[in-house]
Amino acid sequence: MTLTQQLISLIRNKPIGNNDLERAAFFTLDAIANALAGRNSEPGKKLLQWGACQGNDAGRKAFVIGGLTHILETDDLHRASVTHPGCVVVPAVFALAEREKSNSVDILKAVLQGFEAMCRVGSAVGPAHYRIWHNTATCGPFGSAMAAASLLALSDEQAMFALGNAGTQSSGLWQFLETGAMSKHLHAGRAAEAGVVAADLALLDFTGPPAILEGEKGFFVATCADAKPESVTAASDAPWQLTTTSIKPWPSCRHTHPAIDAALELHNELAGREIKSVHIDTYQAAMDVCDRPNPDSEYAAKFSIFHCVAAALDAGEVIFDSFSEANRLRLGSLRDRITSVVANPYAEDYPDSWGSAVSVTCTNGDRLVATRTAAKGDPELALSNDEMIAKAKMLLDHGGYSQQQAEKIIEGVLGLAKEHASVEIVNYVCGQLNNN
Repeated sequence: MTLTQQLISLIRNKPIGNNDLERAAFFTLDAIANALAGRNSEPGKKLLQWGACQGNDAGRKAFVIGGLTHILETDDLHRASVTHPGCVVVPAVFALAEREKSNSVDILKAVLQGFEAMCRVGSAVGPAHYRIWHNTATCGPFGSAMAAASLLALSDEQAMFALGNAGTQSSGLWQFLETGAMSKHLHAGRAAEAGVVAADLALLDFTGPPAILEGEKGFFVATCADAKPESVTAASDAPWQLTTTSIKPWPSCRHTHPAIDAALELHNELAGREIKSVHIDTYQAAMDVCDRPNPDSEYAAKFSIFHCVAAALDAGEVIFDSFSEANRLRLGSLRDRITSVVANPYAEDYPDSWGSAVSVTCTNGDRLVATRTAAKGDPELALSNDEMIAKAKMLLDHGGYSQQQAEKIIEGVLGLAKEHASVEIVNYVCGQLNNN
């Protein structure tokens, strides 16, 4: 059996309990709330304008929803794979479920299986891949294809074709960070669409490469200098990867979150003392992606560990407005007093643990230190159900939805975990996210 065949077998033989379906509903809610909030943004409006001209094609719908979900930098994050599975898998599932009139159990089952494929492939690519390739974009097509294969009830062979042809479409480069271009949203959308298209073709027995992962001209050889193929099928009896995925409480790159978490603690300890200097210890990937001492745009500020820590220390919160032009200018002096380096234990513990330390030296000589081996929203410090709902309400408010509308959306998505649940929410959400 090829690695793709082994992965399909592992996923399709993995038992699903009621708790798994409930967790899948909460992660689906997080993705959908992000997508609906993403409508209220410059790139979101462009995506909706483009999507309105694309007709009723499920792949195109998945593209638009995927892009919208990833815009605000508040979607989920799986640490071991360094992927954002929700912005790829959930859009593919909703776009297909609307067309196929899928039932609620099948929808959440597809979400679980899509997360599993995407996260397992992502865990195998190795750290060198991430320095050039955006894992969400490159590993995402495997997740959307697996989810689509579930909804379309593809045979094992057809599912192999779908993953093979999804994998051959893998792409997504970090070059956009140099200018803050909108490419990252394109990455999520294209990854969602690729899996839908590949699965639809597989339903017609359109063949795909069986050994797309490990083949001598396959994904690992082409893009991964230090791939770990064994990770694709390791620990087959482990909990679903969805249940080990982190939820973001703050609207910035997840690599900034351990430092934000530590800085928020220090904000409460400062008690009015003036800051002389700040030092951050972190891991290499955080510096690779977030080493921006002087961000010149809202998006760049979300990828600046310096700005995020400054905002947390200054205001005791990190919210959408923290990245505005006014706050970027206001916090410039504090950012200039911040240094950040790669240091152990955070460097050697990554990616199993995403940690940071923040130390503040005050003008009176006092020194305050806070450390994190995990950030709020990680499985070790998971958001409660109430906190997940509160986050969804915050996002929906940002998207312009009334309290009554927000409660209807939340109730509808979480209701998918109930037996014989209504799936009308799928049609409503797809209508909202395709400018209908």
